[in-house]
Amino acid sequence: LLIATLVLSYLSSSFKDRNNEALAQQYIQTIKYRNLVIDLGNGLKTNAQLTLPAIGKGPFPGVLLIPGSGAADKNESLGYVLKNKPQPVQPLLQIAKYLSERGFTVLRYDKRGIGGNFTILDKNVWRNMTFNDLKQDAEKALNVLMAQPEVNDTQKITIIGHSEGAIIAPRVAVDNPTKVRNIVLIGAQAQNLRDNVYFQYVYLPILYAEKVLDHKHNGLISLQEASKDPTFEIISGKVISHLLQKQITNNSNATSTRIIQQQQSKGNSTNNNAEISIDKGLKPLLLKRIESLTTYDPKCVDLEGCPTYVKSHFALGSTLNMIGNVSSTTGILILQGENDTNTPVQQAFMLQQRLTELNHPDHTSITYPGLGHELSPAIGYFVPGSGMYGLQKAGPIEEYALADLYAWLEAHSGFTHPYRTLLVANGTLGTNMTSSSK
Repeated sequence: LLIATLVLSYLSSSFKDRNNEALAQQYIQTIKYRNLVIDLGNGLKTNAQLTLPAIGKGPFPGVLLIPGSGAADKNESLGYVLKNKPQPVQPLLQIAKYLSERGFTVLRYDKRGIGGNFTILDKNVWRNMTFNDLKQDAEKALNVLMAQPEVNDTQKITIIGHSEGAIIAPRVAVDNPTKVRNIVLIGAQAQNLRDNVYFQYVYLPILYAEKVLDHKHNGLISLQEASKDPTFEIISGKVISHLLQKQITNNSNATSTRIIQQQQSKGNSTNNNAEISIDKGLKPLLLKRIESLTTYDPKCVDLEGCPTYVKSHFALGSTLNMIGNVSSTTGILILQGENDTNTPVQQAFMLQQRLTELNHPDHTSITYPGLGHELSPAIGYFVPGSGMYGLQKAGPIEEYALADLYAWLEAHSGFTHPYRTLLVANGTLGTNMTSSSK
């Protein structure tokens, strides 16, 4: 027993020393960075950055990262970068570092007209941006990446798209089959953006109202309670607060009068007990939010995108209908959080089913229980009885999800290790994987 204790003590000390050594060597450079400027045409340029392995001259397999919707910078920063403050979550920078440390050259770029900290550098460009502009920008970035001397362009490029980027990536692959080897869709959207907007703007707020705010189960919710519920305020776009404000400024507002029912208390009614019908009052307000997205606004500076952009998205066919046009020689990986309330996991299921139906020879889908849109834990308010989260706090991508991404890419980029063996070696647990490889 003493010998066993001594051995265990020695091993524990050895592992601890190794861990401390690893921490102490964080200063060692494992990645090189190169700042670039991409010419998007018509005099418009955007900043980009290349990350490369610090050792060797290459050529390395190339990866292009395409950000999600909104005023996204090259890192897809989910908060402001402030001096002497903790860094915000930056999913694309995290992916770039992880892959470059393991042998890939990765390119990231700012969305057109956008700089750091959600700055709109060119309002005219931002107001007139369309989905086709974003697709063409990705193709320009693809060409820039392939032109880098450290990139093995003979092996073609892997495109990783997150959220809206997962809508752009397959379309770039279809139009550039000789340049794109693989596509990876993170937080994928199978349906049109209009369907996704309805889910976020109407379905989720109504679900929350029914499960949380409708205490009497009579289809009515308190205006006062709804306006003071921070989760509901965010997911509903503050429609109730705006309604109450209209009442204050214009008590004869016809819409307000029509949709608000006053509860009677001893013959008196006050705004303190005013209620609104979920179906006849709340739902029309939420639908108006969607209508407002496409209403012309010459002064638009909305960080989520302006009406021209939204209209172009609404007119776009669904990814579900075009995914079959991706070449049979292009590998497809789908990574989706099962608690994603931006693009629910059912979107990934539909894409997987369509690829299976079309007999695409190389597609893999991995879903992660407990993870949200950024493949981080879905921390937020869980709507009882719904299986949905009302809000999600974005965190860094989970390490095991990054390991899955790397393992799949390694097997699809000319390296030698088989993907399934690496999954076992990495000890990937808690994931649901569906794969077709022929």
